[in-house]
Amino acid sequence: MMRWRREDAERRNGFTLMELMVVLALIAIMTAVIIPEMKGTFEDALLRSTGRKLVEVFNLASSRAVTINETHRVRLERKTGRYFVEKTRSEGALGREIDPRSEIAGGEGVLDTRIIIEVHKSGEDSSDAPDQGPAFVSGEDLGKRHADDTISFNADGTADASEILLRDLAGFRLLLRINPITSRVQITELGHQ
Repeated sequence: MMRWRREDAERRNGFTLMELMVVLALIAIMTAVIIPEMKGTFEDALLRSTGRKLVEVFNLASSRAVTINETHRVRLERKTGRYFVEKTRSEGALGREIDPRSEIAGGEGVLDTRIIIEVHKSGEDSSDAPDQGPAFVSGEDLGKRHADDTISFNADGTADASEILLRDLAGFRLLLRINPITSRVQITELGHQ
């Protein structure tokens, strides 16, 4: 009886070549199906996390402006992907002065450079028209707007009426609209371009 169990155990100690080939074929098929889906998911997650990070920075600048009773601004550097929350000092002989010191925790950082950021300022509140696309015209216009990559948050709780378009390399877009009256940020998903 002992001999029979040992022979039976020896037969079960491995897989046949056919079983291994079937398992490898199933892994290859599942990989071919799942990997393209994961790529889109990663880029989408990257776009959304950049949007959330900017909303956090805008909320920080707004709350600091109200708390300290001094205008703060968020400056975005497109080429490096860096952002800064800067305090504006009261007007003096040279006009408003920017305090570049970053004593604010979370007041500076780096956004992922795979996300393209476009900033547009408008003179009127665009939060009442959520179905409209952003007011961006062309790539040439972006170079002219480079100096406008700052958004001010005032001590009275207001802000610059701005739209920030975030776009990933696959063409998916998010639009952040800053309400100038409440300085709240509305996120609109624009989909694929």
